[in-house]
Amino acid sequence: MSADVTTPLAISLREVHKSFGEVHAVNGLTLGVREGICFGLLGPNGAGKSTTMRLLTAQALADSGEIEVMGLPVPRASKQARALMGVVPQKDNLDEELTCEQNLEVFAHLYRVPSRERAAAVRRALAIATLTDRADTKVQKLSGGMRRRLLIARGLVHRPSLVLLDEPTVGLDPQVRQELWSLIDRLRSEGVTVLMSTHYIEEAERLADEVAVVSAGAVIAHGDPASLLDTHAGRLAYEYYGPPPRLAEIEAQVQGAGLPTRRTGPSISVLRAETLPEELARVLGERSERPANLEDVFVTLTGETVL
Repeated sequence: MSADVTTPLAISLREVHKSFGEVHAVNGLTLGVREGICFGLLGPNGAGKSTTMRLLTAQALADSGEIEVMGLPVPRASKQARALMGVVPQKDNLDEELTCEQNLEVFAHLYRVPSRERAAAVRRALAIATLTDRADTKVQKLSGGMRRRLLIARGLVHRPSLVLLDEPTVGLDPQVRQELWSLIDRLRSEGVTVLMSTHYIEEAERLADEVAVVSAGAVIAHGDPASLLDTHAGRLAYEYYGPPPRLAEIEAQVQGAGLPTRRTGPSISVLRAETLPEELARVLGERSERPANLEDVFVTLTGETVL
């Protein structure tokens, strides 16, 4: 896939494969992430997002293909690459017996932050995550949202150029999710490259400059959210409500007119509705209107059935 040749790539994967037994977790993945943007890796569970993150950090080794991080080949130069990136895992692996400050001090040491700079680095990371007043609090006493913010602070303590966020807001309530969105947006505004894997559509729509939709370990669509909407969903969606036989009838008529549809609970959404012939819209009857969104793109590309 193409990338802006004027902007260096922070991440490059070319025809990468990774299997676990008979399972092809990553299957010919080709992807380029430009420096200084927030890039959303969007896909259902099992699409290969977390495995891709592990390949970038050399926690897993590709069976074939080429990987570069900040211009460095991985895994051959994985230690140098890791020094330039911060990693925020999906699962919480904080040391619960240590305080927030102590957790950050440990990682500042591991990332070889010079000893004379460590205290300032820890203070800065606490401030970014709005945890300064919790510096002396043990992790076991933190809320879920605070723990997630501390995970992000830990990944930022050495001022990385690239941050990998694996499902950063999974399992969090909406208020905490909003806090973390603000933090991620701040990182991007400071010029940090952010690669964020997620299956929360709104998260990608709010934060990502570019999105790659992955399924079965390969990219099936790539672009900025607006261009993906234009290509796969259009601008407008009509929603029709009614009993299943009536919805099936509408689905058949609309698809016969060459327009995509998706089921949304007790309704059917007609995408590219701005191009639906008016005479057909009248025949179909009463409907509600809404803007098309990235969720429409996601479901259209990955399917309505959870495997």
